[in-house]
Amino acid sequence: MTVLEDRIAMAEDSGELTLDVMFECLEKMPIPEGTKVEIVGGNIFMSPQRQIHWEIIFNILEQLRPNYPINRLASDVRIDFPGHLNGFACDVAALADRSVKDSKGRWRYQDIEFIAEVISKDTSANDYGPKLTAYADAGVPVYLIADPYEGKCHLHTLPKDGEYISELSIAFGTDVDMTNTLVGLTLKTDKFPRD
Repeated sequence: MTVLEDRIAMAEDSGELTLDVMFECLEKMPIPEGTKVEIVGGNIFMSPQRQIHWEIIFNILEQLRPNYPINRLASDVRIDFPGHLNGFACDVAALADRSVKDSKGRWRYQDIEFIAEVISKDTSANDYGPKLTAYADAGVPVYLIADPYEGKCHLHTLPKDGEYISELSIAFGTDVDMTNTLVGLTLKTDKFPRD
């Protein structure tokens, strides 16, 4: 058993397992640069970021900049969400003007207006499954999944009772109209690379 597994097991046995305990243990591990680390439903996921993944994230961030100043955008920054041990590092998060950080200096999920996740093969089940549910439970108004393997974006809006009422699938190369949402813009996907 590794030190991380031992520490987490001790915390579980004592009933004190929290996201903070899990992330503290992870911070002591030799995780390679460029590796995204998240906790989804109490499970730790690590995946290296690939160039195609980064190009789509950067393209989305650039397009959000006219509507969101840089201090209201986040990428791969820990944000805790409702549900059992959900500490996500969203690929892109855009926050409302009213946004304030919590007592630990972290963004609050209540202030998020938009999230984008770019699919990685090894963690795609999270983006389409538990994260979709957690974002709907959190009331995130707009959730976009960009899937370079399918060459499509999936736009989820109108969260209600733990699910999104509206879902629209759009092929890469077609604009994603979000003008009627809090985001208030049309996202161009013609430069999104496929994998």
